[in-house]
Amino acid sequence: MSEVLESLFPGFVSGKVEVEPGVEIAYTTGGEGPPLLLLHGHPQTRAIWHKVAGSLARHRTLVITDLRGYGDSSRPQASAQHASYSFRTMARDQLRLMQALGHEHFDILAHDRGARTAHRLAQDHPQAVGRMALLDIAPTLSMYRRTNEVFARSYWHWFFLIQPSPLPERAIEADPLAYVREVMGGRSAGLAPFDPRALSEYERCIALPGSARGICEDYRASASIDLEHDQADLDANRMLDMPVLVLWGAEGVVHRCSEPLVEWRKVARRVQGEALPCGHYVAEEAPQALLDRVLPFFGAGDAPQGKA
Repeated sequence: MSEVLESLFPGFVSGKVEVEPGVEIAYTTGGEGPPLLLLHGHPQTRAIWHKVAGSLARHRTLVITDLRGYGDSSRPQASAQHASYSFRTMARDQLRLMQALGHEHFDILAHDRGARTAHRLAQDHPQAVGRMALLDIAPTLSMYRRTNEVFARSYWHWFFLIQPSPLPERAIEADPLAYVREVMGGRSAGLAPFDPRALSEYERCIALPGSARGICEDYRASASIDLEHDQADLDANRMLDMPVLVLWGAEGVVHRCSEPLVEWRKVARRVQGEALPCGHYVAEEAPQALLDRVLPFFGAGDAPQGKA
């Protein structure tokens, strides 16, 4: 574990698991109790959870990972139909990592790209997932289909990153630190919520070789093969059966452009949730509000107060 990660997650330990030949997923783990998998979003790393990890670890064994293409995990080459970065593939990474650590059944707390990975993991491997809390997303297929001018202007990166290689990769690689700061700083709260140590981790990792490719392939997959997988589930009426808590920022784009509860109830049977007083980066902007909702949901207190 890097010195920065050690300072963000004191008392935790880190490692890597090979989930397929040549592909390793980096993780940090600590705490006591039933396992809880934590997944980050773009353009960040597992460091996003540092403000809530200590409280969660008093109740759960945390496994905090970097998605493939991000952080200190592997950055495989692109493949046909972008399948090497599909949410199905990334979900399988996380399942295999959890199994390697001895966790056959676990809950999930996930944000942004990690939450989309969690959705696919729960859809493809429902026997492995107990409860799932998803932060500041609506289902991928519904967000693309509901695209309007406000969404396109705010989530411009969804449409830039999917352009054919190597255009977006070159743009990111020209100044990767500026990409992180401008993408994250362009949200409602600016850069103020981010601990300088966490920000330095995001900057370190995006500058690693292959990061731009991993990010772009992630988004190219979500605009192609992932939509095919989502549509196949809808056509077959395959819905999530486990309890799902969805939380989103009242100051964010998802809140302005979508109705998260309405959209999630189209793909999951047991959904509750609400908006929190923050923007997109929930775990770093509103850590206590997040803990107040997820601790009860995961069985560490009273029943959650979100809208049923």
